[in-house]
Amino acid sequence: MKIKFYDQALDSDLKYAVICARVGEKWLLCRHRERQTWELPGGHREPGEDIHETAARELREETGVTECQMEPVAAYGVFQDEEDPSFGALFFADVWELNELPEGSEMAECRLMEALPEALTYPEIQPLLLEQVQRWLDGGNFRSVQDDIFELMM
Repeated sequence: MKIKFYDQALDSDLKYAVICARVGEKWLLCRHRERQTWELPGGHREPGEDIHETAARELREETGVTECQMEPVAAYGVFQDEEDPSFGALFFADVWELNELPEGSEMAECRLMEALPEALTYPEIQPLLLEQVQRWLDGGNFRSVQDDIFELMM
């Protein structure tokens, strides 16, 4: 399996969204009801849905996040032998408000973690996605609108 990151992609090629959500200095991960492994929030795009809407919906449904600043980081492709490539959008979310999981959520629980655990649902993909987001953050690509608001008030 190979993962490639892109600065641009055709919107119609993006089939899913994955969100690396951070609360303070910790990452928000989920555990699906049918698995014992942990995963980044995300999921498939619904018909007629903008990929940004997909990311916001999946984050809300899988974590209970109600307030955040979400930014697109990259598009990415997953390439496997003898399979068509699949493409998704990678987002970063700076979470301001986290509530209980919504009623009927497919997730059993969410936890804040300093790093990815060993027991991952997608161990070949998720570490690379988080590394890409961390590089993006380290490159100064994110500026919190909350910081901007406080700077204007001073």
